Amino acid sequence: MSESGKSAKHGRGKTVARRLARLAAAQALYEIEVAKASPHEVVPAFVSRGFSGIVDDAESRPVDALFFEKLVLGTVGDMPTIDPMLVNALEPDFNLGRLEVLLRAILRLGTYELLSFGDVPAKVVITEYVELGRDFFSGREPALVNAVLDRLARLLREGEIADRTD
Repeated sequence: MSESGKSAKHGRGKTVARRLARLAAAQALYEIEVAKASPHEVVPAFVSRGFSGIVDDAESRPVDALFFEKLVLGTVGDMPTIDPMLVNALEPDFNLGRLEVLLRAILRLGTYELLSFGDVPAKVVITEYVELGRDFFSGREPALVNAVLDRLARLLREGEIADRTD
């Protein structure tokens, strides 16, 4: 296989591993909130189980465990910063506390990634969390994820996302 073929395959593998880490992170945040569990207990439990039960066929589809850990612990640690940002980004008739727990977890993770992972383009972050929303919801929730993260990206990554002129 050529070097470019290896690089492309490695890139796809990293993308899938990170996508699965985001999926597991959303489920971990759900567990932390619903069970009132410590993130320092939940993260190692997910990793020690090899993400089984979280990710279909986890053995053949590796999860980026380090990225997962950074997402979960960073999001939980930064919630005092993240939640007010989300409140401001939500439409006035939405209340962060009244959103479904998993939807709130997805929004928090996306916000944290926009804040803390400048190496991941904002459009990629938004797309990944919209897709994650589609994995769990069939209604308007993915559109809400898109709208909120787009608003936040325009503030947090000024200039990275062009303003619409239409």
